Amino acid sequence: MNTTSSKRIVLGVTGSIAAYKACEIASTLSKSGMHVTPVLTESASHLIGAATLEGLTGNRVITHMFDPVQNSDIEHISVSTSADLFIVAPATANILGKAANGISDDWLSTALLVTHAPILFAPAMNTNMYGHPAVTENIAKLKSRGNHFVGPNSGTLACKTEGPGRMSEPQEVVEAALQLLDISQSLKGKKILITTGANHEPIDPVRFIGNRSSGKMGNAIALEALNRGADVTVVTGPADVAPPSSSQIISVQTAQEMSDAVMNHMNDVDVVIGAAAVADYRIENPSDKKHKRNGACLDLKLIENPDIIGSVGKAKTNGQIVVGFAAETQDLTENAQSKLARKNLDLIVANEVGVPESGFGTETINAQFVHKSGEIEEFPLLDKKELATRLLDRIENMLTDH
Repeated sequence: MNTTSSKRIVLGVTGSIAAYKACEIASTLSKSGMHVTPVLTESASHLIGAATLEGLTGNRVITHMFDPVQNSDIEHISVSTSADLFIVAPATANILGKAANGISDDWLSTALLVTHAPILFAPAMNTNMYGHPAVTENIAKLKSRGNHFVGPNSGTLACKTEGPGRMSEPQEVVEAALQLLDISQSLKGKKILITTGANHEPIDPVRFIGNRSSGKMGNAIALEALNRGADVTVVTGPADVAPPSSSQIISVQTAQEMSDAVMNHMNDVDVVIGAAAVADYRIENPSDKKHKRNGACLDLKLIENPDIIGSVGKAKTNGQIVVGFAAETQDLTENAQSKLARKNLDLIVANEVGVPESGFGTETINAQFVHKSGEIEEFPLLDKKELATRLLDRIENMLTDH
């Protein structure tokens, strides 16, 4: 089983305006079960508070080299040698220069010299500063020693300049961190196609019919598959969360577009997981002009969309695994069993929707696995990330059996 519960991460935060992004990084890693030790440089402490990071991680924040009230287990030697990964996010030109040239004048720069763990830098600075020869040389020197970098991205910076230097988004940093942890390579060499998000079926150029899918479940599955070393393709409709940036992303709007993308790629993969909330119906003749209010009813004729996961199930080749989702408001098991047989699936995840703690947009899910063998696995209310872990465990078993 893929697990992160024993991993220890040191999160160094330096004095960039992007320091606020460290809060989301700390929160996400902690929720994944990792032990996160936050470190604030003196400059960073003027931008975010230690209490915030302590609340998000449940661990005391290291702020000074010689704080007499700190415990021995958070000294730079013990923490550095026990860490599985160091993340410096944001990483200013200052800390990059110190790390590249062996300067150790505070807790973080000293710890970076002590640790044997992988180090991941997420640079954040002014565009001109990022392009300065001294910074370029320092980054090249750090990379030549085996250090890792994520970003920076290009965009509008806090100083109102345009160009590279914007710190990568927290999700990108977390993805890079998880891959460096090398938690598992149990799916290395396997190709997985995942659908996620909603569909927007146009009524006219302004309006559409759709559903409330956030894409959180599909995103969790994609990230878990990537963490296990799989080659992941995500076909995503409109969603609240973006798929992992390290996956191959195919963006679509309608069910027909999603169907075309899936059918074009299904023969190249080992596993297809249909986590998208596919629109069952579309407007037969959407207008190319906006419908104007005229005091009368607007009649819309709906016709069925393609059954994507059903088509995949019927067309699957020997050895392919096809997993579907059944979002239900009632008769969870019975409806899932019917869909499983009708669509020729290997496994279906029956999940309850329409209740506050489970379904579209929630962080948790009330679900069960209905297997082709007839076995039914029922779970308590789970975080969607935990359900993704359990689902990939079952898929690994099926791939082994095949």
